[in-house]
Amino acid sequence: MVIQVFQMVGSLGLFLYGMRTMSDGIQKVAGDRLHSVLNFMTGNRFAAIFTGLFVTAIIQSSSATTVMVVSFVNAGLLQLTQAIGVIMGANVGTTVTGWLVASLGFKIEIIVIALPAIGIGFIILLLKKFRYRDFGEVLIGFGLLFMGLEFLKNSVPDIGKYPELLQRVAQFANKGFSSYLLFIGVGMVLTIIVQSSSAAMAITLMMAYSGWIDYPTAATIILGENIGTTITAYIASIGTSVNARRASRAHILFNILGVIWMTPVFMPFLKMVNFITPGNAFSTDITNPNVLPMNLAMFHTLFNVFNTIIFSFFINQIAFVVTKMVPDEKGIPSEYKLKYIRASLQDTPEFYLVTVKRELSKMADVIADMFTRFWDIFSQPEKKLGDEVETQKRMEDLTDQMQEEITKFLSQCSMDTMNRVTARSVYSMMRITNELESIGDSCFNLMLLAERRHRKQIEIDDAAIESLLPYVDLVNQFIRFIRSHLNEHISSENMAVAVNLENNINKMRNTLKESASSRLQEGADVKAELLFIDVVRHVEQIGDHCLNIVESVARLG
Repeated sequence: MVIQVFQMVGSLGLFLYGMRTMSDGIQKVAGDRLHSVLNFMTGNRFAAIFTGLFVTAIIQSSSATTVMVVSFVNAGLLQLTQAIGVIMGANVGTTVTGWLVASLGFKIEIIVIALPAIGIGFIILLLKKFRYRDFGEVLIGFGLLFMGLEFLKNSVPDIGKYPELLQRVAQFANKGFSSYLLFIGVGMVLTIIVQSSSAAMAITLMMAYSGWIDYPTAATIILGENIGTTITAYIASIGTSVNARRASRAHILFNILGVIWMTPVFMPFLKMVNFITPGNAFSTDITNPNVLPMNLAMFHTLFNVFNTIIFSFFINQIAFVVTKMVPDEKGIPSEYKLKYIRASLQDTPEFYLVTVKRELSKMADVIADMFTRFWDIFSQPEKKLGDEVETQKRMEDLTDQMQEEITKFLSQCSMDTMNRVTARSVYSMMRITNELESIGDSCFNLMLLAERRHRKQIEIDDAAIESLLPYVDLVNQFIRFIRSHLNEHISSENMAVAVNLENNINKMRNTLKESASSRLQEGADVKAELLFIDVVRHVEQIGDHCLNIVESVARLG
C-alpha cells in the first residue's frame, strides 16, 4: 500500500510537471498574442467572457488567466467589470482539461501518443536555428502530462482488494447534507494541495473511474474544487494592490455563489447531465467505465456554463460588492515592495512582464503627480508650502524604491529561459524604469527650486512666469502621452508625435534661455534669473527622458 501511495504521488508529480511545461511553452509561443487578445477583446461583458474562455482553453490554467487579468486591471487596460467577465469565462475554459482526460485518458493507450510527442518535441528543441523551438516544449509537456496520467491510472489500487475502505467511503457518502459539505471541503483541500483545479479534476476522474467514489460524490468534490482554486488566488493576492484584491474577491464570490445555487438543485442537475450523456452514471454496474468520467466532465462544463450565464447579468453588482469589500487606499506608501500574484504552476517570465507593465503605469502616475505638484507651488508664490516638499520627497523616495524593486525583478526574469521578444522587452523595461526614476529626481529638484523661491522670497518677473506656462504645458502633455501609451504599441505616427513634442520643447527651452539672458543684460535680479534658468533646464530634461521612454516602449515585444 505504501509503495502504491508513492507511485501515485510520483505519477501526480509527472502530471503536474507536464502541465507546467506545456503551459510554459504555450505562453512563450503565444504569450504576447494572448495579452493582445485580452486587451482588445473585452469591449463588453460577453466579449470579456469569451476572451477568458478562449485564453484559458489555450493555456489550460484559469489561475494563469486570472493573473494576467489582474495585472491588466492594475495597469488600467481593463475595467474591473471587464475583468470579472474574463474570470467567468476562465472558469468555463478550464473545463477543457476534464474533457481531455475523460476522452483520451481512459479510451486509448496514452503511451502510444505521449512518447512520440516527447521524442518529436526533444528533436525540435535541439534545432537551434528553428524559429518555433518553443513548440518542442509544448509537445514535451503534452507527452509528460499524459504519461503522468497513464501512470496515475495504473497506480490507483483496485477497489475490490480493499472492501473495508470502500465501506468506509460509502458511510461518509450516505449522510445527506453533511456528506455534501464534507466532500465540498475535500475538493477544496485537494485543489489547495495540488495548486491546480485541472490536476484536482484529473485526480477526481481517476478516483471515480477506479470505483473509489460514486457519481454524486465525485460531482460534489468538483464543486469544492471550483472554490478551492479561488483560495489559492486569494492567498497569493494578500498584500497586493487594491484592484488585485478586488479581482480575487470577485473570483471567490462568483464561485461560492455558484455552489450555493447549485445546492438545492444538485440531484436534479445530476439527473439532467446523466440524461444527456450516454450511459447511466448512477448505476453501480457500469459495463463501460468511461461513462462516469464523461458524465463528470459534462457536469463540470454545464455547471460552469450555467453559472457564467446566470451571473453575467450581475457583473456590475459583483463589482460593487467587491469594491465595498476592498476600499481604496489613501496616502503615499512609506515602503514599496513589488507584489505580484504567482500563477502557481505557470511561473513564466512572459506572464510576470504584465505585472511589470502595471507597476510602470503606477510609476508614471506618481511622476505625473509630482510634476503637477511642482507647478502648482511654483506658479503661486503666495500659496503656503505646508508639507508639500516633504510629500514630494516621499514620492521621490517611492520612485527610487520602485526602480530598485522592478529592476531587481527584471534581472531575475532575465535569468530564466525566455524567447527573443521577451528578452528584448525585459531590457526595454529596465530602461523605462530608469527613465521614470530620473523624471522623479527632476520633479523633486524642481520642487526644491520652488521651495527656495518661497523661502528666500525671490521675485520672478510676471512675464517670465507667463512665458513658462506653455513650456510646462508642453512637458505635461508629453507626460500624459507616455502614460497613455506605456502599455500600447507605438506606431510610426505616435513616434512622430513624440519627436515633435521633444523638438518643440527644445525650441522653447532655447527661447526661454535667451529671454533670461536678455533680462540679465537689462539689469534683472541675478538670483531670480538663475533660478528661472534652472527650472527651464530641469523641465527640458524631463522632456528628454519622456522621448527615451517612448523609444523604449516602441521596442517592447
